Amino acid sequence: MNNGKYVFAQIASFLPSRIFDKCVSKHEGNKWVKHFSCWNQLMCMMFGQLSGRESLRDLLITISAHSNKYYHLGFGKNVSRTNLAIANEQRDCCIYESFAYEMIAMARSCVIDETDFTLLITGNVYAFDSTTIDLCLNVFWWASFRKAKGAIKIHTLYDIKTSIPAFVHITEGNVHDVNALDVLTYEAGGFYIMDKAYVDFKRLFTINISLAYYVTRAKENFNFKRISSVKSDKTNGIICDQIVKLKGVKSSSFYPVALRRIKYFDKEQQRTFVFLTNNFTQSAVDIAMLYKYRWKVELFFKWIKQHLKIKSFWGTSMNAVKTQVYIAIITYTLVAVIKSKLKINRSTYEMLQIMSASLFDKTHLNELLKSPVYKNVKEQKCKQLKIELI
Repeated sequence: MNNGKYVFAQIASFLPSRIFDKCVSKHEGNKWVKHFSCWNQLMCMMFGQLSGRESLRDLLITISAHSNKYYHLGFGKNVSRTNLAIANEQRDCCIYESFAYEMIAMARSCVIDETDFTLLITGNVYAFDSTTIDLCLNVFWWASFRKAKGAIKIHTLYDIKTSIPAFVHITEGNVHDVNALDVLTYEAGGFYIMDKAYVDFKRLFTINISLAYYVTRAKENFNFKRISSVKSDKTNGIICDQIVKLKGVKSSSFYPVALRRIKYFDKEQQRTFVFLTNNFTQSAVDIAMLYKYRWKVELFFKWIKQHLKIKSFWGTSMNAVKTQVYIAIITYTLVAVIKSKLKINRSTYEMLQIMSASLFDKTHLNELLKSPVYKNVKEQKCKQLKIELI
């Protein structure tokens, strides 16, 4: 099926094109478009992500050098800096946001659970956090952050079991992290792991009445009264496991029911942590271990900043920036889908490295990505020049 196809075309063939067409039709993306369609824009931007282009100029120089391959790569009849820049600035980013969520659903349905998640929890486990990307306020005038500095925040709900972002919300840099909780839809039975920046008892109570669970850290000024305690095994690092209620007038009105407070000593870091949760059935050790998995979302932010292009943007408007971020998410989930469907025994980083160096190759994708097997490799004994120091 893929004989004679470029590697980039083989990668793109895993995209559900009919679903993409529905997203385009919903937002009238191709209305009045004659040549450079939404699909052509997606292909160009994905090519830039996979090949590691640093700027729009860099991307167009690389693409124009292969103008005889435009049709086979899905770029359309003609790609110019003008039509790509205009498409990024003016074409509704909601097209790519909608398609990103379709790709997220597709990736989560086919990606096998992470083997390093060992806790016996049946529901989904999410880590919620944000990362800030600094921008020049003179160029990105809309990205308010500080007096002389611009930025955007990417708020991400990260599925721990599949290593796939389940929800991405992009805001200006001056939006406080806790406000992003208002746009989440909570799953009954799901666990939501957050750091103490998200401790807002009105919003935590929303999670509680949604029959979902939260795990977070208590702030230093946490004011409570103890109702009861559970005998804990201090050899596991659990100092205390308590049922508590809030004491403050305002806090107790926002969160009128009991919650659980767990004090835990981490021997590796030689630090004491105080966790808050509304789950009363999991063991205290499990709650402490759950919070450790929150670090995975930090690793995801680090990985996507290093290996996909979301730090240097190819447009200056909010629409162009959001389009680029959502296409980066589409690219990430597409690689995860390919890894699962072709049963590739490589890391996502290794796959991206191989793909970026082979986009114009015509080797079958499965053959290109499969792990090499070295058999009967013997080190040859060569006569080497020996230098004796006198």
